[in-house]
Amino acid sequence: MRYISTRGNAPILDFKDVTLAGLARDGGLYVPEELPHFSKDFIVSLKGKPYADIAFEVIRPFVGDCIPSDDLKHMIDATYGRAFRHKDVAPVVDLHEDGLLLELFHGPTLAFKDFALQLLGRLFDYFTKDQQSGITILGATSGDTGSAAIEACRGRENVRIFMLHPKDRVSDVQRRQMTTIDEPNVTNIAVEGTFDDCQALVKACFNDLEFRDAVGLTAVNSINWARVMAQIVYYFSSAVALGAPEKAIFYSVPTGNFGDIFAGYLAKQMGLPIDKLIIATNSNDILARTLETGEYSQQGVNVTLSPSMDIQVSSNFERLLFDLAGRKTDAVNGLMEDLHTSGGFKLSDDQLMAMQANFMAARVDDKKTLETMRSVHGKTGYLLDPHSAIGVAAMNACLPESDGPRVTLATAHPAKFGAACEEAVKVTPALPDHMSDLLEREERYISLQNDKAALQALMQGEG
Repeated sequence: MRYISTRGNAPILDFKDVTLAGLARDGGLYVPEELPHFSKDFIVSLKGKPYADIAFEVIRPFVGDCIPSDDLKHMIDATYGRAFRHKDVAPVVDLHEDGLLLELFHGPTLAFKDFALQLLGRLFDYFTKDQQSGITILGATSGDTGSAAIEACRGRENVRIFMLHPKDRVSDVQRRQMTTIDEPNVTNIAVEGTFDDCQALVKACFNDLEFRDAVGLTAVNSINWARVMAQIVYYFSSAVALGAPEKAIFYSVPTGNFGDIFAGYLAKQMGLPIDKLIIATNSNDILARTLETGEYSQQGVNVTLSPSMDIQVSSNFERLLFDLAGRKTDAVNGLMEDLHTSGGFKLSDDQLMAMQANFMAARVDDKKTLETMRSVHGKTGYLLDPHSAIGVAAMNACLPESDGPRVTLATAHPAKFGAACEEAVKVTPALPDHMSDLLEREERYISLQNDKAALQALMQGEG
């Protein structure tokens, strides 16, 4: 398996190198040169298998010969056999008239990011075990990636991790999950600005090739291909449990940086019978507007009850654009240049039609989010976090009924957003036992201006 950049001017890499590289050296994102395709018989063969076994079968083609099968199986078994609290790893819950819910929050940090990052931490260890210099991780988080990445990489000998979050724009639980980790290889940084500012700093540091090489920079954000790859698995595991390949599945995905829903798009391209993927957005609705009009146009970032989705520049959308443009890198470079110079771009009619063939979208504001949390709790007793509520509301708006199963991805545990739950249903959900004292733990983080030079000085021990 070989990987190419969406912008066409970076080296072609194998799985090991693409995992350690993160962002391509031309500023693009890596994608497989050719996707594996699974037959109907192969998909049928996944039925009834444990999650770890399905993960091995789905992930193995992407790894190629970079990891022997026995070693890969050991890593995957360790990831999904030990780190997750539910025996099914990603169970499906019936909300009756509101469809089905795929619970992706049974990992150590209570968010879907654990599915990829628990594996990525082990991949980093495996690929750096013979390196003397190790690697430096730089990441940006709108709330959940940071804690999941830190949990996966804390205490690892060959890894330093610097995690940026937008100051005062994540929930208390999200922040404390990052800032209460007392490990010498972990540095938390609160940036004055938005998640988009944090993400821009990360990309600027990666595009500074001299700095990148000097510190051995790699990424844990979903710009790293391995993140997206691992998330493909739970589409296969849930779909076969619900009747695929005989039945087509509809998925609604709370969407910020576009990595989670792009994994579903890839699963469909690989042969999984997914009918539509619903882009569920909050009031930061740039992707919903794009699907309706073909115009990707940035506006200001709104602060909402669903902070992990308070994003305007969705990095993984570039990977979809690469497909929409017929994998023509010149077209992608033109769109990215328009985004850089004008704050947006326009899809062609053919590109928009191709997008609409696979996706639907709905915008859900805070009022509707709270209404959905109240409604589902009142009917079933089930407490949704605000992001998952947006997914349910978007599914009901786009597909109030369907011929196949309607599945919403539940991306976070409600305890991560206690204030929103209290506002919606007058209930503050308890944190699980392993983090019951989280709000009393001492915090450690550095506040920093939105400044590349200051960040680089800090990372090089000069700040």
